[in-house]
Amino acid sequence: MRGRGLVLILTGVVLAGCGSGPLRDILPAYIGAAEQQLAKGIRSFEEGDYRQAQQQIQASLDGKLKTKYDQVNAHKYLAFVYCVTNRERQCRDEFRKALEIDPSFDLDKTEAGHPIWGPVFRSVKAKK
Repeated sequence: MRGRGLVLILTGVVLAGCGSGPLRDILPAYIGAAEQQLAKGIRSFEEGDYRQAQQQIQASLDGKLKTKYDQVNAHKYLAFVYCVTNRERQCRDEFRKALEIDPSFDLDKTEAGHPIWGPVFRSVKAKK
């Protein structure tokens, strides 16, 4: 269930390039502009384009992501961007926002072990 939002986003991005009428007609019901921006932002982050990732992920939040999962994911990736660009205060703020939306939010094992944002997240989570 946790990954459903991201799967829908990624599926939508892949299928959005498809010109077939039926798919093109049903995608907007599942994948809105905000969700598409989030998917682009995650891709930019993974490609190391942190400036672009920040802009796209912020745009996804400004565009009112539909699910709490996507909202938490957006804040998590913004936190990652801020941490890797040496903006620890903003990184902490984004992790706090994610935890306000979902107090049970946690990083997966590989994310939690990251030397830059892992300790920051643990310190924020410990204060909740």
